[in-house]
Amino acid sequence: MNNTNTPKKRPGCFRVGCLALFLLLALVFAGLFWAYHSSHALADRFVLVVPLSGEVDEIRDESSSLPFMPLRESLSLQELLFVLDHAVSDERVREVLLDIRGVKTTPAKIAELRDAVEKVRKGGKKVTAFLRSAEDADYLLATACDSIIVERGGHLLLDGMKAETLFYTTPLGKIGVTVQAAQWKKYKSGIEPFVRTEASKEYFEQINALLDEVYDEYLGYVAKRRGVSRSSFEALINNDPLLSAKKARTLGLVDGIASFWELQRTLTKKITGHELTSENNAFVSAADYRSAVAWPQRAESNQRIAVITLSGTIVRSAGELGEGIDVETLKNALDAALEDKAVKALVVRIDSPGGDALASADMLQMLDSAAVKKPLVVSMSGVAASGGYMTALSGKTIFAQPLTITGSIGVYALKPNIGGLVEKIGLGRDVVTRGRYADASTPFKPLEAEAYSKFVAASGEIYDDFVGKVAVSRRMRVTAVDSVAGGRVWTGSRALKVGLVDRMGGLFDAIHAAELLAKMDMTKKPKIMLYPVQKSWLESLLQGNGASISSRLTIAVKQQVLHEVIPRQHFSSMAAFYEMLLTSGQLKMLAVMPSEIIID
Repeated sequence: MNNTNTPKKRPGCFRVGCLALFLLLALVFAGLFWAYHSSHALADRFVLVVPLSGEVDEIRDESSSLPFMPLRESLSLQELLFVLDHAVSDERVREVLLDIRGVKTTPAKIAELRDAVEKVRKGGKKVTAFLRSAEDADYLLATACDSIIVERGGHLLLDGMKAETLFYTTPLGKIGVTVQAAQWKKYKSGIEPFVRTEASKEYFEQINALLDEVYDEYLGYVAKRRGVSRSSFEALINNDPLLSAKKARTLGLVDGIASFWELQRTLTKKITGHELTSENNAFVSAADYRSAVAWPQRAESNQRIAVITLSGTIVRSAGELGEGIDVETLKNALDAALEDKAVKALVVRIDSPGGDALASADMLQMLDSAAVKKPLVVSMSGVAASGGYMTALSGKTIFAQPLTITGSIGVYALKPNIGGLVEKIGLGRDVVTRGRYADASTPFKPLEAEAYSKFVAASGEIYDDFVGKVAVSRRMRVTAVDSVAGGRVWTGSRALKVGLVDRMGGLFDAIHAAELLAKMDMTKKPKIMLYPVQKSWLESLLQGNGASISSRLTIAVKQQVLHEVIPRQHFSSMAAFYEMLLTSGQLKMLAVMPSEIIID
């Protein structure tokens, strides 16, 4: 008997319908593959356009750039350095155009970018700077170029430099929050925003010395490159800081005035011999160029150098938002570099103001162990101070830029007390303890008597250990280290004089030194391995330490949104202080730079 309810067998996957779907998907992927590669094919001759704006991060976090969120146009500092290095020997690159708008970064990063531009110029290629409405950092960077063009209708605001510190003591006090601090030693001024209402004389001593050196270099470099007297340029800053494009050209500070479209037309005609059209555009963006060349440099041998970057605040764990550099990330990078037999040397690139003192010490221990196995050279970027400087002690040779902010050998500890806030809101609290100090570190009351003495002594022990590490690494007496420590901050050039670093130079100088130490073939370029390995947003979503994809997607969105609102350079430290003051209430031993000089 026939059972009409018996389900019919579905056709196999290779029936006509499925086969057609398979072919359609194959065609789509083939089309995408062709489109990708055709979009990355470069012309025989072109102008390399390098956009520079906002903060110049040491490395770029690919995972934070989701496809449905705004894209960050600017490349990271390391990407810019490798792109410009490629351009030197690439015959297709006929000229380089820096499109500069609102750069806000450290003096050392600007100096290293200028060095890269000068290298392109020495290679026989013209470099032009295009300025929108520019300020001091934009102009300082532009002066490294052969010519400077100001956007039609634009202006220059050259008003000098400043350092600014906010003090939270009074506003926190108004809501019933106070902070206890231990400071080792008097120049370690990171505690001041939480315990003072104005800066100390030690802070002013340091910040004035730093500003003097940065400002002096600014005046001297502009005078040299633009052929104006130093005194006249300084007088301009003090008396007539806002200049129209026309006046700037009359004074010899810039070379021309044009819209970006006019400049594009002129350069396209110059390079191709034809007028600018949708089919004839001689401009290639740095991002497209980066995707089309061997990255990060064309290797000429099988030998490798690992460049391991420590960027951001040093933390024990990166936490939900993945900010800063954490111990586990460094461990993974070192393991990969040490296990790769083709890697002959390590370059540790540091752009960090420091952070958690114990995490910094853990990182130094790991780096010291790695240095026993393979030659290790350190390259300091914009800032390598406090805990950041501690990690640099692993280097056989330490390179710094003349204006790298370094030193700040010191420790401070902060202990929040929200007892006043609790009283204001009427929050009741009963505590039952076992152990004399079980409730000592609570945020609901201050440390008292002996507990406070132990708190101060603990930070002192960490300071003594820090000084001892410097003494061993730099082959100095402890008393000599203490005389340059105590929280004192140095520029790279002054750090060289007091023995904290070995040589002046940038990333490529450190790579060259690493090749020499490893006795590599200096006639062939090695393959550069960059660590931590940068993952795309998709890879980050799919490889997430057990968390669900939805959770990882939520975290990625938080990262992107927060970085659109809060400058990246401030976010990590803000998050650390938030956790300490308002979330955990735990004591924090910090080896972190108290302030940073940004040119804008």
